[in-house]
Amino acid sequence: MSASDQLPSLEHALRAAPSHALVATAQRLLGDRAGAREVTLLLADYGLRVLRPAPLPPDPGEPLSAQDGPAGRAFTAQTPVVEPVDEHTATVYLPVTVRGDRLGVLTALLPAPDADPAGLGWLAEFATALGHAVVTADRDTDVYLLARRTRRLTLAAEMQWQLLPGRGCARPEFSVGAHLEPAYAVGGDNFDWSTDADHLTLTITDGMGRGIDASLLTSLTVNALRNARRAGIGLAGQARLADQAVYAQYGGKVYASTLLLRFDLATGTVHAVDAGSPRLYRLRGDSVELINLEAQLPLGMFEETAYGEQIFAVRPGDRLLVVSSGVHTARSPRGDAFGERALFETLEATRSQAPQEMVRSVVASLSDHFDSTDLSADAAVVCLDWNGRDPV
Repeated sequence: MSASDQLPSLEHALRAAPSHALVATAQRLLGDRAGAREVTLLLADYGLRVLRPAPLPPDPGEPLSAQDGPAGRAFTAQTPVVEPVDEHTATVYLPVTVRGDRLGVLTALLPAPDADPAGLGWLAEFATALGHAVVTADRDTDVYLLARRTRRLTLAAEMQWQLLPGRGCARPEFSVGAHLEPAYAVGGDNFDWSTDADHLTLTITDGMGRGIDASLLTSLTVNALRNARRAGIGLAGQARLADQAVYAQYGGKVYASTLLLRFDLATGTVHAVDAGSPRLYRLRGDSVELINLEAQLPLGMFEETAYGEQIFAVRPGDRLLVVSSGVHTARSPRGDAFGERALFETLEATRSQAPQEMVRSVVASLSDHFDSTDLSADAAVVCLDWNGRDPV
């Protein structure tokens, strides 16, 4: 029986392993079935800058770059990378990704014949299966969460990262990449999404204030929107009920700026509610434009605000970029605005990058503008590539 034929049994062994012992199980399985040695799971940190081993060893050493080197290339390009060690062995680097959410890289030292790129298909599938097991294990153990941290998160950031659905989502109709900065101290910015057979709902929220107060406000807003969505209420109704929840708690003293989008996967029709400051840009062909939506009141500013939906359409090949106020109103310590020009230039320069890489490029441009990776205001960046659905 070939290794690929044994994949179902390998996946079963991963599912049966204790949550904290997934990597040890993977080491044993790949050792037995492929003669692998030095099997390591590297996870991307919250800032998407480095890759760190999980579980963390007592002395983890210097982390690997999430962009450079063979591990960084596998993570960035989302393709296996093979590095020969000698005539008998080679190290393989396999992206670990779950439904478009890039978690990290699985590395293994293999006999050279088994490291032939043409024969790595089953190993790539094993890495994906390991990723699914890690996502499930995160409910029961902190082992993999700890490996993602280069330093301690603030309490506000801890709350925000636990609130997120992930950092990416992909289906044949679309691909989404998203990121928050400052990754280890973010307070009020958030993104959320949900898909079903025919729709994608995407929201970007910017809670007023800083730190724990902003995080509590955003948590209430996001959960109110989810509660309304899961009750089968339309987009405008979701905004109205979340507005009421925030106003009931804070009495209009603080509010949350939110952009709500609902995509029809069959037609590309988009229903939108613009309740505040997040901005939406579209790259179509060679042109970049701001999609002007009717500006409505942020959630929680006044009691019983009525919200209306607008409609626009996306076409196959369109790229959408949504940024919070921490991006489009950002100013450097010298007072220079980051502004739309920088966003347009970044959109045009990164058109060949996947959405998950494009959001990293926006954050990198923003950090260069500030001369620091520690931004003074929260920044949420979401990129969506629209492929559409083939007519039946």
